[in-house]
Amino acid sequence: MAPPLSWLLLITLACSTLLVTGSNVFEEDREVYIVYMGDLPKAGDFSISSFHTNMLQEVVGSSDASKYLVRSYMRSFNGFVAKLTKDEMKRLSGMKGIVSVFPNENMQLHTTRSWDFMGFPLKANGTTTESDIIVGILDTGIWPESESFSDKGFGRPPSKWKGTCKTSANFTCNNKIIGARYYRSTGSIPEGESESARDDLGHGTHTASTAAGGIVPDASLLGIGTGTARGGVPSARIAVYKICWSDGCNFADVLAAFDDAIADGVDIISISVGGDFPRDYFNDPIAIGSFHSMMNGILTSNSAGNSGPHIRSISNFSPWALSVAASTIDRKFLTKLVLGNNETYEDSISKNTFTMEDMHQIIYAGDAPNKTGGFSANESRFCADYSLDKSLVAGKIVFCDKSNRGGAALAAEAAGSITPDDGKKDASFAFPIPTSCLDASDASKILQYMKSARKPTAKIEKTITVEEEPAPIVASFSSRGPNPYSYDLLSPDITAPGVQILAAWTEGSTLTSVAGDKRVAKYNIISGTSMSCPHAAGAAAYVKSLHPKWSPAAIKSALMTTATPMNPKTNTDLELSFGAGHLNPVKAANPGLVYDAGEADYIKFMCGEGYRAEHLKLITGDNTTCTTNGTVWDLNVPSFTLSLDWLGKPVTRTYTRTVTNVGSAVSTYKAKLTAMAGLTFKVEPTVLTFKSLGEKKNFTLTATAGGDKRLSGSLVWDDGVFQVRTPIVAYAF
Repeated sequence: MAPPLSWLLLITLACSTLLVTGSNVFEEDREVYIVYMGDLPKAGDFSISSFHTNMLQEVVGSSDASKYLVRSYMRSFNGFVAKLTKDEMKRLSGMKGIVSVFPNENMQLHTTRSWDFMGFPLKANGTTTESDIIVGILDTGIWPESESFSDKGFGRPPSKWKGTCKTSANFTCNNKIIGARYYRSTGSIPEGESESARDDLGHGTHTASTAAGGIVPDASLLGIGTGTARGGVPSARIAVYKICWSDGCNFADVLAAFDDAIADGVDIISISVGGDFPRDYFNDPIAIGSFHSMMNGILTSNSAGNSGPHIRSISNFSPWALSVAASTIDRKFLTKLVLGNNETYEDSISKNTFTMEDMHQIIYAGDAPNKTGGFSANESRFCADYSLDKSLVAGKIVFCDKSNRGGAALAAEAAGSITPDDGKKDASFAFPIPTSCLDASDASKILQYMKSARKPTAKIEKTITVEEEPAPIVASFSSRGPNPYSYDLLSPDITAPGVQILAAWTEGSTLTSVAGDKRVAKYNIISGTSMSCPHAAGAAAYVKSLHPKWSPAAIKSALMTTATPMNPKTNTDLELSFGAGHLNPVKAANPGLVYDAGEADYIKFMCGEGYRAEHLKLITGDNTTCTTNGTVWDLNVPSFTLSLDWLGKPVTRTYTRTVTNVGSAVSTYKAKLTAMAGLTFKVEPTVLTFKSLGEKKNFTLTATAGGDKRLSGSLVWDDGVFQVRTPIVAYAF
């Protein structure tokens, strides 16, 4: 990388030849862009913010360029955020020292019993080093008063902690929550939301308590799902980075949080956020942030996305981070609807916290339009806001022809509502009044009852908890792979509990945020890859507490090679939906062998992917070259992926891998191969013999497949004590 002073000289010379007149640019023509410049400059006495201002001055042609500089990244990597015209953005993109320039857009949130379901009992926690582990949560903030974040029994923060707590009139930290920051690079803070790290939305509180919340007995959602709430590492510390608000999660703020979290000294990062579509690795703030986290020994756990079950819907897939899908656990919640003719219907969509003692008359919403308000039956039948006539609906159960949040029925003082579901059965929702969500067939039967009965009545009972079989199954909403940029890399990496998860919640808003709903819950049950991501983060933190010197890749490998295999009959998208399998924290603590990788491995991979050497030098901050390009098939990841020709022609690939012994010092592993018909492969050698811990052994795997079907298999290295499983998947475009 060119020394910073030489960059400044180049900028000065360029400024003397460029004719840029910012005075002719309308301010409304400017948009906010992120300028990524790679690793921090190595010069000691050097002002990065001044350097950024000088670069900006070159393209805007104004002595007052600083007014266009929104933010500088200068703690863990190099870059800045600026207001630019499209022409200025293009000129800046071509300048020496720039890796990428991309618009500052918004990302979205990927929104107890789960740890027990994975076979991770309380007694597995409590290592002496767990309280030294710091989990960074990049989300909507945290509700610090929650019992899940009590610091009772905690000592002072670890000496390695270099962060801070941005206190305010309504927020303070403790010895559990040891750090808190909030970010709002552009625009004003949404009305009614806290200008602090306090969580007004609940999402961040939920993810933080899932990853590292304390042990809280008898937790429930207002009586539903009662049990012990706890995180994966209940003795670990939490550092909060509030990047999301009610209007989304700003790219610039995501990168700012990574910049701080890395420098603050966190051990694991959990971010349950993603974009609407996949992006190139270095035009994606999470991929950029997680790469620099990896460079600093920090594994990032990120949610795969909630755009399933469509193939190639995954939004987080960089190989140096951990991409987590969502799956069910062995319980679900049922709400029973009892009709006046004693027929009953059950649904698993609504979470009804209310107790309805008596039967209530049912009324069709299309028969109760709010005519005074200008609504017709065509609008009221869908229970649109304000569309129902209170004089006709009050005290009755209203039947709606479309799923809705329940605001119209609540405003009309209905006793309850019956709505059709949206076809997905693996997520549940709270409503402001007793609600039953039924599939189209059951809804049709209820309409027939309403037409045949002289006075149709019903009662909606409080939601109960029942066992769910079989489990785990990947959720329909969980985004699927493959990796949209590197076709022969497996994405997602793993699956974890993400359906109907009980965890801490904010008391800063009502349960549904629907006007008129006065319920406030200390714990809530929600679903999403947002919930599975912190499960994986908690498991990674647990492994880190036992093996503090392990690299991010080694921890990721331990989680993947010990994952529980999933049933292909109930998960037909195979590894494209669940990765290596279902998270198993106890086994991950002792994996036997690990597939390790570091910065040099990923750079070699990116050389093979076509990234320019001059950009990679900036990213790493050293003299990286691409003299020997790596291939995607040789990146040392714990999986094998084979993309097939869409014409169905057979394809053969050879993969090179290296495993490191972390199990028994003296051991001999034998290869065991299984595969579906149509997928063949061989391993050389078939036996790996180790004489010491830390010893490395290489092997190759050659796989052949063809056709248009998805095929699955596995390689297991078995020494009689450890079974190190690596998935193999073949798929056609």
